[in-house]
Amino acid sequence: MLKHIVMIKFNADQDVEKLSGEFKQLLDALLSSVESLKSMEVGLNISKKPSAYHLVLTAAFDNETGLDTYRLHPDHVKILDRMKDTVEKVAVVDYLVS
Repeated sequence: MLKHIVMIKFNADQDVEKLSGEFKQLLDALLSSVESLKSMEVGLNISKKPSAYHLVLTAAFDNETGLDTYRLHPDHVKILDRMKDTVEKVAVVDYLVS
């Protein structure tokens, strides 16, 4: 199994609460449209620390091929396109579960 973790920090001039809710809804919907996506959890940050990211995604795939399928899926690409002007930083970790 492969885990895919993404942390997103929105630009300071954005309505973070609104964007977080919007993207959580869009990402949660991918579970029903991306067959290679085995599970997903999207969390909204509650920390007020300046170093904190606003949204975290943890997804599971059978393998790297499944992750690649997800990355190229049209529904996922639409979300990435929507995020382009709103995101300050993104951190990603992909790892194999032993």
